[in-house]
Amino acid sequence: MMVSAVFHSPLEQSAAAPSPAGGALGKGHTTSQTAAPSPAFPRRGRELKVPALHDGRREQKIPFDWRDLWLRVLPPVFGIGLLVGTWAIVSMKSTSGFPSPIETFRQAIDVFSDPFYRKGPNDQGIGWNVLSSLQRVALGFGLAALVGIPLGFMIGRFTFLSRMFNPLISLLRPVSPLAWLPIGLMVFKGANPAAIWTIFICSIWPMIINTAVGVQRVPSDYLNVARVLNLSEWKIVSKILFPAVLPYMLTGVRLAVGTAWLVIVAAEMLTGGVGIGFWVWDEWNNLNVRNIIVAIFTIGMVGLILECALIKLATAFTFEEVKT
Repeated sequence: MMVSAVFHSPLEQSAAAPSPAGGALGKGHTTSQTAAPSPAFPRRGRELKVPALHDGRREQKIPFDWRDLWLRVLPPVFGIGLLVGTWAIVSMKSTSGFPSPIETFRQAIDVFSDPFYRKGPNDQGIGWNVLSSLQRVALGFGLAALVGIPLGFMIGRFTFLSRMFNPLISLLRPVSPLAWLPIGLMVFKGANPAAIWTIFICSIWPMIINTAVGVQRVPSDYLNVARVLNLSEWKIVSKILFPAVLPYMLTGVRLAVGTAWLVIVAAEMLTGGVGIGFWVWDEWNNLNVRNIIVAIFTIGMVGLILECALIKLATAFTFEEVKT
């Protein structure tokens, strides 16, 4: 009797293997098989590696989203390129010696190589000037927060105070902050307290308005429950109003800081002393336009950092409603 042997390739043996449910192992045994990828279907593109699960299977591989990356990276790059290109064209067409981006960049390297030098009361590095301006902003803004936030709570909580202060806020809020600077000079008899007063008066309105609006938008059901439980006014403010109003209050704080940083530059130009605004005005008197442009970018970067920090803070304390 002749016996014929049939040799199968490894791929054919894997395909012809019996299933665990009805094969030679029987119903009481299990096995795990990993099918090799077919050479007829090569992998294309870049894929994310996903670790294997406990049962031997793998999750579906998600390809890397290059389109989302380009949409996030390209627009800012194009915007900066447009700014630099326009700047370069203006500098080439200018007949008054407007500095080019390369000249300004070299000047910025020279300015920031020693930002904290001191050669006299009116000759200091840009670092000291920025710190002086931030100190004035912090003092004026802090005083505005101490007054504006509690006043906003009271205006939003009590109808009588709301009707009393609304005409005053509507009358004084549109006034330019620099219009308050002569009043500060007359009252405080000094440039530094007058600048802090200007920061205070321009920062207080966003905090009052946003805090009052937040208090008025607290659901009435919360206050009704507080009345049923006979809670004190302090308990209502600390346990109910403050958590609900916190996102509105932080929005007012962010707007107030942005306004304060805008106003301090103009106030320091008029009052003098040490500060980034005075530094810009002093460089204009020296006809050093490159340092003025460096100061403009410095002011913008400091404002951007303050804005991003406060946005992160506001996001951390913002609670979104859960949709059911």
